[in-house]
Parts: sequence; structure tokens; C-alpha cells
Amino acid sequence: MHHTGAMSDPIETAIFEKLAKADPKGVGGKSIEPADVAKELQPEQWQRMLPKVRACALGLMRQGKLTITKKGKPVDPNAFKGVIRLRLPTEAETAAALAARPPAVESDDDFG
Repeated sequence: MHHTGAMSDPIETAIFEKLAKADPKGVGGKSIEPADVAKELQPEQWQRMLPKVRACALGLMRQGKLTITKKGKPVDPNAFKGVIRLRLPTEAETAAALAARPPAVESDDDFG
């Protein structure tokens, strides 16, 4: 079952904790390596954790919460491979990611 609560995913939490240390102002300046997140979560078997970190980062990028970069440039979330880094998005990148998403379909009409 997938939780939709704030920061319920330990990978997501670790990514944002590492980014908070690397980029305290939260302006999308400094980046981190996915391997650093994987090593923090599973020091002994971090290589097995790495694909999960990358998959989580990809989901966050599609939500406009994270930017995946390669050689300092944002990547296409649908077509990238190789060495990547993670950083907080700039306002423009967040706006672009949100604009690229399909329109949300409201399914929870029970409130109010």
C-alpha cells in the first residue's frame, strides 16, 4: 500500500534531508549523488538500494519537487541514463514540471 502522507517514504526523506544539508537556502544550487542517499539508507548493500533511490528521485522530479541533473543540466525524466545528481528545483523548473503533468483528476470529493 502506498502512503500519501507527508514524507512517509524513507528514501524521499533521506533525499530531502541530504539536500537540506547541501543546499540550506533551498534554491536549487547544490546537488547530491543518489549513491550518497543509498549509502545512508543501506551502508552494507547500497548498490541494491540505488535503483530505488533513482526511481524515487524520478517520481519527485515529475512532481516538480526535485531536479535530476547530468553534467549540471536538468535531464529529460523520460530518457536519461548514466551518472546523475539530484538537487532542489528552481522555481522555473518546478513550474515547467507541473506544466508538463497531465491535468489532475479529482477523485476525493468527500470533503466539505
